Amino acid sequence: MAALATGGATPSDGATSFQRKVPASSRLAAIAGTRPSVRHGQLLLSSGLPSLDCVLGGGLAVGTLLLIEEDKYGIYSNLLFKYFLAEGIVCGHNLFVASAKEDPADILKELPAPLFDDVHKNQVDEKETAIKSKQESQESMKIAWRYQNLPKMEVSPAASARFGHYYDVSKTVSPELLKSIKWHRFFLPEEMSLHPEIKTCNMTCDYTRLLQSIQRIIYQEGFDGSYPQKKQKNILRIGIQSLGSVLWGDDICCTDNPEDIFSLTKFLYVLRGLLRMSLSACIITVPAHLIQNKAIMERVTNLSDTVVGLESFIGSERETNPLYKDYQGLIHVHQIPRLNSLICDVSGTKDLAFRLKRKQFTIECPLGRGEHGGNSWGSARSIYIFDLIWQFQQGKAA
Repeated sequence: MAALATGGATPSDGATSFQRKVPASSRLAAIAGTRPSVRHGQLLLSSGLPSLDCVLGGGLAVGTLLLIEEDKYGIYSNLLFKYFLAEGIVCGHNLFVASAKEDPADILKELPAPLFDDVHKNQVDEKETAIKSKQESQESMKIAWRYQNLPKMEVSPAASARFGHYYDVSKTVSPELLKSIKWHRFFLPEEMSLHPEIKTCNMTCDYTRLLQSIQRIIYQEGFDGSYPQKKQKNILRIGIQSLGSVLWGDDICCTDNPEDIFSLTKFLYVLRGLLRMSLSACIITVPAHLIQNKAIMERVTNLSDTVVGLESFIGSERETNPLYKDYQGLIHVHQIPRLNSLICDVSGTKDLAFRLKRKQFTIECPLGRGEHGGNSWGSARSIYIFDLIWQFQQGKAA
């Protein structure tokens, strides 16, 4: 039979003949460390934490902004920040690291080491799983039968759909791997000495310096999506640490009525415009618990694409709650972008717990034990019900 016009080839191996031939020039160029989303077609990259990718609907979309609301002491938000940068190193992406507190070179030296040996990683996971399964079998909670068939949360990608990498937080990345990538730094004390005078552009001078530096890298290094890249396409990963703190020259963490209440929101508005027109993705950590004017935080959330909040148990009542004895805190997904669709792509559970093991940081459903094959509650509502009951009992006993 002659080949059909629509297919251009005879059907073979079960393939349908009604396949449209796509010109080679219109195909998306493959970029290392990325994959297109099967739901909205946007190019995705990994956050460096497979369990977080699962919660966010597959990963971070290129051209978007991930905002991390820091925990009280900034321990775990800083860890997510490093995961994002470490993933860029493994994938060969270019990095732009900005900070007003730490030297970017020191930040890169403290990135977690990648686990390339999957066999060794699986052996470690199996040992930890066996120990925890034995403990859980002794302290298992009897739940209603209707909860037993609820979907489980996937905290690690299947081997057939590998996306992202795993890291050992007990080790740091090797100097050889750091030398293999191209990265750019923005250390605010240095920039202030190099460029003492600068136009404010209706925002603090420090924010203006940062925007100009990001814009210069995007245009000079060929990440501008408006013009075809002369060399092989690559991704620019932008990491900004503790934006909005006093070290950035902003006073939103000091008073309810800051001198320039719109300075941070103006910065985010311009930054999102740069991200949308470039092959880049950005992660920003913000000390949200220190921002006294909640209206500012609402505007910051609206100007971000993805917003994730971290709540540490350190110094809180939940630290002694037996319900959370295996976890270090909660993670709240406040906002997910709506990309090429009317609804956002996110898992059913928005309030999860995170656990820092000896070598790995994971996100799980409390009481769900989805990672270890146990039952999953599918929603955090029941968790908070038991939490409230426990707090009531503690208060009554007191």
